[in-house]
Amino acid sequence: MKTKTLAYDVLETNPGPVYVACTEYGLAMVQIGGSAAAWKRQLRRFFSTAAEKKPAAVREAASQIREYLRGKLRSFHTRIDWRVMSPFQRRVLRVALRIPYGRVATYGEIAAEIGNPRAARAVGRALAANPIPLVVPCHRVIASSGALGGYSAAGGVRVKRKLLDLERGK
Repeated sequence: MKTKTLAYDVLETNPGPVYVACTEYGLAMVQIGGSAAAWKRQLRRFFSTAAEKKPAAVREAASQIREYLRGKLRSFHTRIDWRVMSPFQRRVLRVALRIPYGRVATYGEIAAEIGNPRAARAVGRALAANPIPLVVPCHRVIASSGALGGYSAAGGVRVKRKLLDLERGK
């Protein structure tokens, strides 16, 4: 994807490094954990513009992510660059964005809300490819059985459980 600017920073946080990238349109990508090399590969996969480490350019989103991880922020108020997502993924992630702090929804509930109640697995795939976890809280989506399901961040379900515990005040 072509963009004029692609700025990023790496935040040192409790769950480990959190990588944050913004374009001129807003927050474009977040990666929880993993290596810097994997992060840079991910950016090259989606953007044709070279990424530059510019903490000032991602300050707003980075500050909100830090505050969230400290348990001091319940909802994000940062612009999002939705262009890296397919139309289906945008629909799914916009529904996930409305799940209240400390609450959960099921893959099936989200499928029903987007008007396709049989699409729970497709919803799961769209959430697994969420380019901005934490901000779009895919960790708040669980299986109808109550099982946590998966989580694409480094650390997987362990990190998902930590995020849900954080939101529940544990």
